[in-house]
Amino acid sequence: MTNHPVAEVPDRLFADDEAEERWRARFHAARLSLPSWARDAPDRNVYVSNVSGVWEVYAWDRVTDTHRQVTDRPNGTLHAEVAPDGEHIWWFADTDGDEFGGWVREPFAGLPSDGKPVPAVAGTKDGYPAGVEIGREVAVVGVADDDGTTIFLARGGADAAVIYRDEHDGGVSALSYDERLVAIAHSEHGDNRHPALRVLSVADGSTVAEKWDGKGKGLDGIAFCPVAGDPRLLVSHERRGREELLIWDVEADTEQELTIDLPGEVTAAWFTDGTALLVAHTHEARDSLHRYDIATGELSTLDTPKGTIGSASPRPDGTVEYSWSSAAEPTVVRALFTDGTERVLLAAPGDTAPHSVKLDDVFVETENGRVHALVSRPQNAPDGPLPTVFSLHGGPHAADEDRFSAYRALWLDAGFAVVHVNYRGSTGYGSAWRDAIEGRPGLTELADVAAVHAWAVESGLADPARCVVNGASWGGYLSLLALGTQPDLWAAGVAGVPVADYLAAYEDEMEPLRAFDRALFGGSPEELHDRYVECSPITYVDQVRVPVLVVAGENDPRCPIRQIDNYLDRLAEREVPYEVYRYDAGHGSLVVAETIKQSLIEVYFALKALKLR
Repeated sequence: MTNHPVAEVPDRLFADDEAEERWRARFHAARLSLPSWARDAPDRNVYVSNVSGVWEVYAWDRVTDTHRQVTDRPNGTLHAEVAPDGEHIWWFADTDGDEFGGWVREPFAGLPSDGKPVPAVAGTKDGYPAGVEIGREVAVVGVADDDGTTIFLARGGADAAVIYRDEHDGGVSALSYDERLVAIAHSEHGDNRHPALRVLSVADGSTVAEKWDGKGKGLDGIAFCPVAGDPRLLVSHERRGREELLIWDVEADTEQELTIDLPGEVTAAWFTDGTALLVAHTHEARDSLHRYDIATGELSTLDTPKGTIGSASPRPDGTVEYSWSSAAEPTVVRALFTDGTERVLLAAPGDTAPHSVKLDDVFVETENGRVHALVSRPQNAPDGPLPTVFSLHGGPHAADEDRFSAYRALWLDAGFAVVHVNYRGSTGYGSAWRDAIEGRPGLTELADVAAVHAWAVESGLADPARCVVNGASWGGYLSLLALGTQPDLWAAGVAGVPVADYLAAYEDEMEPLRAFDRALFGGSPEELHDRYVECSPITYVDQVRVPVLVVAGENDPRCPIRQIDNYLDRLAEREVPYEVYRYDAGHGSLVVAETIKQSLIEVYFALKALKLR
């Protein structure tokens, strides 16, 4: 491997102390997720928070209003569940962010001073998480590895037995309230982007029901009705070209499609009595909440502010708890009561993050459809074109939203306009838009980015000589691909944890992502070698002619390090300035100080490349 130039880490970004303190305060401000609660002990809750400086799991006893930090690991912990009786907390233990590991458990009240968590279910194996459901007597654990998908079932603390094994990608979806039925998602038809559903009997593992809507139409098993003996499963489908809802009685094999007259897409959760659904609606990068009465079909809108709902959950008394933010206002966890009043449910300790700038909508018409972009200008920015960062989201099954981002706010504070592009491949705009990248990923999205770039220049927002392309994960992949295929558009590029050499990435990545790639491209590299080459950034590395920064995780199972080194070695053969920052974790960092460091490196690099420093 070539000794690549290491990215410069400045002591600070701004000469002004107040400006420096403000951007750092946004990252340091404690944040927390929406708490999830034990089914039979709803006052026992778990959530994740960065209050310690690392994202870790916390327990909250609402009766005593006491909080306990459950995990304390160098690279953080993000996945946790609480058992129905509230007596134990399960959390997923990987190694240094590599996402490979197993579920462990410990008492809700905490371990003795010399105690350690124990395996949550004996008889399983380590792997990548593929869903977990914890019942009173039954536990179902999904594991993904190079052999495909294995689903284990354990009763009453006994060793687990395999109830499902297949070479294709799949996972655990839902366990019925009475623990008689378990729903799994699978892609035995060869397309994990559009999964099918199967319901198994917990008693003997036999198939109770099957549902597949055919090629290009996925199903997601959300949850069984939370009433004992009720075999209805809430399902997300896309039969009419967008995400909608149906209720499937898996024993009678009948279904009720729900007609919800809202634009955009919807998902939902059950109210605990099984008579209504809490519907989360997404349209043009913003969310709203609604109550849907199953018997009458009546839809009522809940009073929530304009912005993005991170997650939402109904409590047994009908209270709706949700996390919310907007581009201008930081995340808050709120409770909306049945009488229409609301309050902050849970506030993180310390100072609130300083506010930022709102996002405006832009719609750019192209021959391939209307592209939605979200745009911010720095406060007190001078008139005229500005240096502009085109920040491309990861996924690609994701979308940029009107939500708070300390990272975006830093670019704005540094004087950049920020443009987010919900390119083809993004979710929230219908199935056809999401699936339009199939067969030619990367290059398809970049056509939309180029159209928004043209709008930004023509509108006077962006200085065409000072445009930066930036993103992480799939956004990092698009950034490297853009630098090689659209060299005239960009003055610099910043790629975090990217796919850089698609053939090598496919060889080294986790199996669920190999399955995703096969579905995305239409086959494996052995079957479609030229297509993978056409869509790979390393193919175009000789066309790159502007400064490049690459940020990479040493233990990344999604965008592995070897394929990034391949790209950097090719870049090193040329006279293009570039820098590299490597960190000892996986696909991103859960450590606040590390996130601050990476953000500082990225913005400082862009300022240098544009000769603004």
